[in-house]
Amino acid sequence: MRGFVFPTLELAVNPGVASAALEGLNAPPRRLPAWLFYDEAGSRLFDAITELDEYYLTRTERGILARHAEEMIAAAGGGMRLRIAELGAGSAEKTRLLLHAAVERQGSVAYEPIDVSASALEGARKRIEREIAGVRVLPRVMDYTHGSSLNLNGPANGHGNGSLNGHLRERRLVLYIGSSIGNFEPDEAALLLDRVRAGLIPGDALLLGVDLVKDESILVGAYDDAAGVTAAFNRNVLVRLNRELGGDFEPEAFAHRAVWNASQSRIEMHLESLAAQRVQLAALGMTLDFDAGETIHTENSYKYASGQAEALLATAGFAAVERWTDPQKWFAVYLARIE
Repeated sequence: MRGFVFPTLELAVNPGVASAALEGLNAPPRRLPAWLFYDEAGSRLFDAITELDEYYLTRTERGILARHAEEMIAAAGGGMRLRIAELGAGSAEKTRLLLHAAVERQGSVAYEPIDVSASALEGARKRIEREIAGVRVLPRVMDYTHGSSLNLNGPANGHGNGSLNGHLRERRLVLYIGSSIGNFEPDEAALLLDRVRAGLIPGDALLLGVDLVKDESILVGAYDDAAGVTAAFNRNVLVRLNRELGGDFEPEAFAHRAVWNASQSRIEMHLESLAAQRVQLAALGMTLDFDAGETIHTENSYKYASGQAEALLATAGFAAVERWTDPQKWFAVYLARIE
């Protein structure tokens, strides 16, 4: 960086985006947080990724949920009604399997999807309430990754956990599926689950989806598809910085790289500068000089070996109750409870 001055452009600069760019692009090595992927265009690209042949995660987890949703809901409820919340709900595509099972079990269910994207939540609300009679969707627009507690058992949209439509207290089931936990560093993942636990009370439960360690070619292929959709998703973070911070990145001047870091048990995504180049972020007064081959580290996706997810849950104060997996043991879904 050649210098920093306060913004001079007439841009409505998001402080979080500005702070992430300022900190990450000045770091050695350069990095950007993965949440920057998910603007409107990025969310559409990710939805497209989930349908790719190489991206086994979504269909494998969907298969587990399709086979075991009734068991999961029954085990979480333990004879009581459930109220369901979901972290990073997005379009809530797979969640509908669980909501169907909940309605079948108890006649109706309150569903609280939590996400930073108001548009994604509104789309999910309309679709779910249209397709599944008995589900009341109560969206919560928030960044669940920050703060001290998620207050998951506090009042939400006028309804507390004490009663709903005349029913006695419900147990809370928090969904964190899609292997989203893998995008956090191990200490950050533990802190996030600790915050989830702090927002619950004994008897409440967490349904956690985790991707498992497997052959390197399968892992890398899931993050570097032949059609280039993941590459477009990765480069879209530069498009977002151009739009929101007055940048002049040339996205095609950066190559998408996905690598398996065996020592850290994670897939890494990078953007590699194809030539020496200079980039401006006018809203931040930043000038960035890239060497050929220099990278911006944009995402980690941790993969869990046997026992690691159980240890993570235990550290956060959860007791693992049930575990479901696919026949190939590529993915696992855990039900963990507060005792």
